[in-house]
Amino acid sequence: MRRRTRLLAALLALTAAAGCAAGPSVRPALVENDGKTTGAAPSRTPGVPLPPLGEPQSATLKWADCDEDTRQRIGAPGVPDGLHFSCARVTAPLDAPGEPRRSVVRLLALKVGSGPVPLVVVNDVDGDPGTVYAARLAATLPPAFLEKFSLIGLDRRGTGLSGAAQCVPADIRHDLVDVDPAQGGLGDVLDAARKAGQQCAIELDDSQTALDSWRGAGDLDELRKQLGMERLDALGHGDGSKVLAEYAVRFPGQVGRMVLDGVPDPGADTAAVLDAVAAGAQSTLDAFATDCASRHCALGDPKAALAALADQLRSTPASTDEDVAFGPGVAMFAVYTGLTQRARWPELADAITAARAGNIAPLAAFAAPVLNDSRAQPSRIDATIATRCNDSQTRLSADQLDQVVAGMRGKYPQFGAVLAQQLAWCGPWPVRTEPLPAPGAPGTPPILVAATATDPVTPQVGSTRAADQMPSAVTITWQGAGHGALGVSPCVTEAARAFLVDGKIPTDGTLCPA
Repeated sequence: MRRRTRLLAALLALTAAAGCAAGPSVRPALVENDGKTTGAAPSRTPGVPLPPLGEPQSATLKWADCDEDTRQRIGAPGVPDGLHFSCARVTAPLDAPGEPRRSVVRLLALKVGSGPVPLVVVNDVDGDPGTVYAARLAATLPPAFLEKFSLIGLDRRGTGLSGAAQCVPADIRHDLVDVDPAQGGLGDVLDAARKAGQQCAIELDDSQTALDSWRGAGDLDELRKQLGMERLDALGHGDGSKVLAEYAVRFPGQVGRMVLDGVPDPGADTAAVLDAVAAGAQSTLDAFATDCASRHCALGDPKAALAALADQLRSTPASTDEDVAFGPGVAMFAVYTGLTQRARWPELADAITAARAGNIAPLAAFAAPVLNDSRAQPSRIDATIATRCNDSQTRLSADQLDQVVAGMRGKYPQFGAVLAQQLAWCGPWPVRTEPLPAPGAPGTPPILVAATATDPVTPQVGSTRAADQMPSAVTITWQGAGHGALGVSPCVTEAARAFLVDGKIPTDGTLCPA
């Protein structure tokens, strides 16, 4: 009966419950491009001091070597042989709405580094699983990080090897990301979302509405306890930072030293938030073009190349090696995914060039984490839909969706439709009945928020708005491009090291050069 009820909810829950996002605040212009402040900034020094670093006491996690398995999951590019990995299982209550503590979830954690202090790492729900992200991050951080800390990557509930959702039918995943960048409404995407929602209601049952950031924060507190730590020291990337921000709301007394790298806009109006994300994506494409020109890459003008590629795929349909249709919508989704990974920009430029010449395989590889699904590497879109739809109360009608996509397509020709289609994913999903978590996290020690000036996923305006709502936030901004600054910007990386290791709090509003 419960499954039938959830299926009925998935079929009928199409509403228009969008909220209104507050406009961004205006922070004072503070600094030059040397990372140092030039004037007196309004002090936001909180009353709670930055806590000292502690070490585990009576930890209960049982770690076992997982080096070989981890390297297989990481794939190419690999990580240095000097890094070694161990894994453990974390048990946490499922806490489904209306049925708290009825059942449990088992989450995979990974440890890398020899430092005595655990530093938990949380990634985007649609990015690398947290364990893989932590392994990759360890290869980019200065040795001082891994001498002081052991990075503890956690696959968020429903992702990676933490009970991956895997509820969207294989043929539907393609349809969820296939909106044409230049024409048409979102009817086909909404139909695909209905089919996905129906199947997820059946497959996930009680866990369908328990995959969200609030309960993800609860998982982190269970991890803290099992690590034997009094406080949680952590790094968040993208919407992994959202989980840490909600942790600070739920457990302010357990907040240790935290860095939020690219925290999302907390606005309740998802359509407005995605509009800003699309603007960030378009700006990132401009930065990608500048980078390409500086390297004299063969691509030429990326915007012209993408328009020509879309026309080419409309007239001559293509398919991936897995026999998945690769039209202009999927191609633009793949390009957007590539733009979020700054280190892969040269590879992306070559992939677009190859696609123009008729070889789509390199570009299709950027969309593969969503299109392909296996036990070892689950498709990322299932958990993404579940988490983001459970985190939001925005639901738009078919007519409203078409109006939004038309407006965003007009303003952002390459990526307006790519981002707008995400609104259709949640149309048939059960509407969140619990109140959204209150922003702010008062009573916490200083939290370092790193923003990136040109970010295609968490644009600076949204990260600044999130920081404005956190009384203890201290913001540092990288004037570069890409998703996230930690491990990419030496200036931000050093500021994060000084904050986490030495307890040195940067001046709020510090800018780091590109």
